[in-house]
Amino acid sequence: EVQLVESGGGLVQPGGSLRLSCAASGFAFASYPMNWVRQTPGKRVEWVSAITYSGGRTYYADSVKGRFTISRENAKNTLYLQLNSLKTEDTAMYYCSKGPIGDTNGPRGQGTQVTVSS
Repeated sequence: EVQLVESGGGLVQPGGSLRLSCAASGFAFASYPMNWVRQTPGKRVEWVSAITYSGGRTYYADSVKGRFTISRENAKNTLYLQLNSLKTEDTAMYYCSKGPIGDTNGPRGQGTQVTVSS
């Protein structure tokens, strides 16, 4: 059974930073691309970023490019998302998701809340 557990969210001021983590189990993590997706307060689901199985290629939504960095540590079955220069519009529940690059419908964890507010 696929299990994904996100952590690292919190309340941060605009311009601040957070590092999200996603602990994966129940599947061969190192063999799959992974995504970060987010659900806004208005319930819109947005794809944020993705990384290939090896970590060799990364992809970003235009809205986060240059501010967020996705990475993975296959030896630890862990996915990361570094969030810098946060904006109020980044406020959302963030989920890691197993699946093809750009997919927003794959299995997710329970999410971790990021709130950007002064």
